[in-house]
Amino acid sequence: MESLGDDEFEAILDEALQLLPTGVTDQLDNVALFVEGRPENGDRHLLGLYEGTPIGERGISGLELPDTIFIYRDNLIDFAADRDHLRDEIVVTIVHEIAHFYGIDDERLHELGWG
Repeated sequence: MESLGDDEFEAILDEALQLLPTGVTDQLDNVALFVEGRPENGDRHLLGLYEGTPIGERGISGLELPDTIFIYRDNLIDFAADRDHLRDEIVVTIVHEIAHFYGIDDERLHELGWG
């Protein structure tokens, strides 16, 4: 897919956020979503990343730093065949990373079709 401007990518991201499955964000708390071009290590295949402590492993202090979900704009654009595919991949990537917040591992996500 050809390169997109920031505004067009943001519009597609907004569409994708509206398409997240009902309930997937219900217990999402203290999690920030960031869009970056590529991962710091330069990986050109990684579409998203969750960093934090899954909800089931958190203490009761409530003093944890915010968890973060990164989606990698340039990798997603490179992966997508067209605008619709890009939007769909953003949805899959965000759901996949949110699932890690809920403690679901990659193997289970692949079984569920969100791999």
